[in-house]
Amino acid sequence: MPDSLQRSSLFVSLLDPVAPTAPGDYPFTGGSRSILVPSLLGVALVVVSGMLGLNEAFRAQFYFSYLIGWTFCLSLALGALFLVLIKHLVRAYWIVSLRRIPEAVAASFPLLAILSIPILIGLFDGHGTYHHWTQEGITDPASSHYDEVLAGKVAYLNRPFFLARVAFYFIIWTFISARLWRLSLLQDVTRDAAIPARQRHLSAWGLPVMGLTTAFGSYDLLMSVDPHWFSTIFGVYFFAGAFVAALSFTALIVLVLQRAGMLRGVVTREHYHDLGKLMFGFVVFWAYIAFSQYMLYWYGGIPEETVWFKHRLEHGWEQHSALLLVGHFILPFIIMLPRAIKRNALLLGIMAVWLLVMQWFDHHWLAMPMLHQEHATFHWLDFVCWLGLTGLFAGALLWRLRRHSIVCAGDPKLRQSLDFENA
Repeated sequence: MPDSLQRSSLFVSLLDPVAPTAPGDYPFTGGSRSILVPSLLGVALVVVSGMLGLNEAFRAQFYFSYLIGWTFCLSLALGALFLVLIKHLVRAYWIVSLRRIPEAVAASFPLLAILSIPILIGLFDGHGTYHHWTQEGITDPASSHYDEVLAGKVAYLNRPFFLARVAFYFIIWTFISARLWRLSLLQDVTRDAAIPARQRHLSAWGLPVMGLTTAFGSYDLLMSVDPHWFSTIFGVYFFAGAFVAALSFTALIVLVLQRAGMLRGVVTREHYHDLGKLMFGFVVFWAYIAFSQYMLYWYGGIPEETVWFKHRLEHGWEQHSALLLVGHFILPFIIMLPRAIKRNALLLGIMAVWLLVMQWFDHHWLAMPMLHQEHATFHWLDFVCWLGLTGLFAGALLWRLRRHSIVCAGDPKLRQSLDFENA
């Protein structure tokens, strides 16, 4: 990397607040170009989309497109953190050899907090561009924009409380992920036998806290885009998609690293098999939660509750709904059912890419019908924002991996993980 970037303490702290450690026998050997290419591409795309967002004609589209791309990256970090917490809590040893990947993904929250600035700016534009409840006069009975339903929710849906909640979520997420990241790296250096117990202790209280904050975070960031509608199962739906995406992203990064000559003999088809089983299982879980949410509203038949689904079953959005069903459940279920698919790194990598696309498509399906209620559409800004933010996210991830060993070499269960075989 250029010396100017290495001297920038702000840049380094955003990507990895931990001082570099010796890579040992498992260094990142991808070179500077592998970090610069996605990072610079991401910066260019985000800057271009942001400049267009200053234009009144593109402003609303930019806010929605950026929100979808940003929540996609956020879901990767949250899903990865859940994966690490669960690993420590159940003492799973098979994942030790590739655990450094989700740990590094979960360390992205400071960067994601900085990247949330355009979303926060959108809260104060006064037009309620993507969060309708922020529109000026929406809770004022004397205003032409008065909304009685939202006036009844003003105690929760107001800017100061919203900002306080989001800040709280990120403080919690950053603390838990940074603590686990530091303990993992410290274990590489000291080989301290007490560290696994400290990781489990943190995971024991961190997992339920993550469950609550992730649920409320999904309500605030995505569900409140349509503030007249609510679902008590929405947080579980968001978690299920995030966990599938994190597993897919982990499998994809491992495959890319192996193709570049790293992790050879460290991650085997046995590890891919377990990743594939989890991907398959949580695809089914996501479908179960999605169906449960739909079925309960269909069964209740209350107009103000079913209108959310009505938006997604007309004006072309019904085709998007059908594609989500087929692409996020039916096809992955059929394709990933055979054992051989899960044990083939290339085929599993292809499915990982597909499921990541479906995760973004799911977020697009959740939010975009509020902007384009009369016709289903994709806008090129949707893809520019998504690819730009993902490029920055990936560049930061590779930066962190370059500064440390890409394998948890100090974990006492690493030998068991390297020798792991499925029954």
